[in-house]
Amino acid sequence: MRKKIVALCFCACLAAGMTACSAETAADSASQAGTESTSAQAADTETTVQAPDSAQSEGQPQQTEPLLVYLNDFDAVIGDLFKEATGYEVEVVSGNGAETMSRIEAEKSNPQWDVVWIDSMYDIYNLSQDGSLLTDWEPENAASLTEFSSALVPENKCFYPTGTHAAGVLVYRNDVYDETTAPKTIDDLADPRFAGQVGMADPGVAAPAYPLAAGIMDLKGMEGGQEYFTTLFEQGLKVYPKNPQVVQALASGEISVALLQESNAYEMVKSGEPITIVWPETGAPGSTRVAAINASTDQMEIARMFVNFLLDKETQQALVNTGDEGYFEPSVEGVTQKEERGADAKLMVADVVFGAENEADIKAWFADMSAM
Repeated sequence: MRKKIVALCFCACLAAGMTACSAETAADSASQAGTESTSAQAADTETTVQAPDSAQSEGQPQQTEPLLVYLNDFDAVIGDLFKEATGYEVEVVSGNGAETMSRIEAEKSNPQWDVVWIDSMYDIYNLSQDGSLLTDWEPENAASLTEFSSALVPENKCFYPTGTHAAGVLVYRNDVYDETTAPKTIDDLADPRFAGQVGMADPGVAAPAYPLAAGIMDLKGMEGGQEYFTTLFEQGLKVYPKNPQVVQALASGEISVALLQESNAYEMVKSGEPITIVWPETGAPGSTRVAAINASTDQMEIARMFVNFLLDKETQQALVNTGDEGYFEPSVEGVTQKEERGADAKLMVADVVFGAENEADIKAWFADMSAM
């Protein structure tokens, strides 16, 4: 049995109440995990993790080590939920999207992970192009995917979406603007009257900010998207490393309008900040969380069970109700969303191939524009 060496492990994975982007900063408190012995003597003394008796009687696999899941730095409660439902152990290694993908890349010759579950759909699709992911398979619960989420499954079926949240809803300070003067569409942000007042997170740093940029670029075309953002930059667009800094800028009055990740937006409203949220009629650019399986995992059957579990409506309802990141559109039918999201919470998501093929170019373009 292959032994796993965990590069990073966070000791506060189960903390509740984090927002998606405020959790990005939690990775800075990571600690190094010890290296497990790979000797034959250690293998002889491995303790078998038993699945429930009912599962054993049905011929389900046994574990000699936990299923290792690389996860965004929120909703690590999934390990407890999966164990309660199946008896199988899960070990979560948390980090933001960039850290997780860097970890996977560093382990290319000897991958340690079994499942990756993160808000980086385009990175994960690119990962499938060199045979790193299990492809051409379909979990049983995929039959329950909504029409919106089913359309996000790539042709090679290398991942399955578990939910989509707004990478950027329109928000404005309602002590500066009212319903008659506030922006109502993403295009409105290019109006000169908002010059110097618009902010967003950096697509090259914040995980949700790339789907935000890609969504607009896909909608307008690369040339049209660059023209749009060029106008914003010329009018003083402020780009912050991550969404928590966008929140701070809004709260301080440094900016009065923003494209802000939805959990951060709703948390600002809940905390009493003078913020109003606008869902554009064309849809807010969305960031999709996806689950994929390492093609070389030695726990293939349990990994498949885990991804299928993520597509169960009871699992997704639990994540809406009690997860760290409950503001999202579930990927399967029969799940009740947060009431605050309302009927106008419409999303749009950049095509997976477009987003994957153009990721490096879009991020580099934004970096160049931000540096000017």
